[in-house]
Amino acid sequence: MRLPSEVMRPERMGAAFPTRLSFMRSLVRRLHREQWKIEPTAFDLDDRGYGHAIYAARGPHRTYSLMVFSNPLRDDQRTDRVIAESWDACFVLFDGLPTSAEVKRLAVQAPRQEGGRFCPSDLILSRANRSVRLYEHVRDALAEGRQPDIARLAEVGYLMRTTAVYGNGKFGTCDRERLTDRPEFAGPFQAEMLIVYLIRCFTLDHVEHVARCQSPDTFVPMASENKRFLGIGNATGLGMAPFLITHPELIHYWANTREIALQKVRSIQWAQGRVR
Repeated sequence: MRLPSEVMRPERMGAAFPTRLSFMRSLVRRLHREQWKIEPTAFDLDDRGYGHAIYAARGPHRTYSLMVFSNPLRDDQRTDRVIAESWDACFVLFDGLPTSAEVKRLAVQAPRQEGGRFCPSDLILSRANRSVRLYEHVRDALAEGRQPDIARLAEVGYLMRTTAVYGNGKFGTCDRERLTDRPEFAGPFQAEMLIVYLIRCFTLDHVEHVARCQSPDTFVPMASENKRFLGIGNATGLGMAPFLITHPELIHYWANTREIALQKVRSIQWAQGRVR
């Protein structure tokens, strides 16, 4: 096996590819295996994409809802710094299907983010900003009846980037201990990954909605094969720095499991059985 001094170099860790143990891949496999259904139950946006939307994620045992609140934001207000007070969109992962009263409550509290007051039914809190150049390129291309440039999609990789994903009891949100008996959230960061996945669903629908409103006669939807180039960006990842320092045993398990798998594969001298 490789030495820790090589494996744990920040530049090497940052260049690591996702594996089957990665948080998002674990979630996506579950969504596919259990045939989760994701659909918008509300999509009350104006021609510029401002308003609110709700996405229901229905699993075999429970339903969760992504609450979306999209508001106008001047370019000079769009910053990914922690001190920001406004964002292109704010999100809450809600436990179950919200009532109209809960929608009204979160319409007030979600845009306040750290300054808001949240309840245990609010599992995860997040916010995101647009990648302005790519968003406008995709919007204009679809409005004009053509697909966006693949090279630009691959270069940026997202239409929106989160600037925070809060959970685990922060600001009154649900404490993780209340979720550990749920199989879908038993693994690390699965609730956080679910909201990020649902945000991706929203951003793709959002840009198509705005493009359609911009030019309904010439609009075309984005091809499915092109959507695969787009995920959700992460503006800073500042929270991972203290996490790495304060969770050495957990980081060891993650890194060691990967290194054991690599060592076993690299020790195989020839392939056995039928080649596929």
